[in-house]
Amino acid sequence: MTGGRFGFALPLLLVTAFRAIIDELHDRLAERGHPDARPIHGFALQAIGPDGITVSGLGRRLAVSKQAAAKTVASLERLGYIERHRHPTDSRAVLVRPSLRGQEFLSLSAEIFDQLHVGWAQQLGEQRLSALEDDLELLAGSARLVDIPGWIG
Repeated sequence: MTGGRFGFALPLLLVTAFRAIIDELHDRLAERGHPDARPIHGFALQAIGPDGITVSGLGRRLAVSKQAAAKTVASLERLGYIERHRHPTDSRAVLVRPSLRGQEFLSLSAEIFDQLHVGWAQQLGEQRLSALEDDLELLAGSARLVDIPGWIG
């Protein structure tokens, strides 16, 4: 025990803060026309990227099975966040790319995160927030954010 807290406290605080932040993001996204968006959709759209990716490639990036990636792609397509395109070099493969609605979702998410960041700076103070971000960056090391869905599963 260090500083009056047990070792497991920090990971629980981090995941709880993450959950609170993502819940706030999705509340605001719902208010702005994206009521059915889920956290996996944001991870998947980030992993798909602007150039697109195959379902198998998405599964690898998210560290999930091809079946789980296909299910996520189907959900994204149903919500209008992606479009399917012919693969330029593999006639058997299909590329998925963000649609205009998917691009809007990502832009709006970034805008909301910026607004949340301003609120955190007001709540904690600019210096404390900057120090917190620096410390978390140090603790995170080379961990990759995009594969969290598979890691959690």
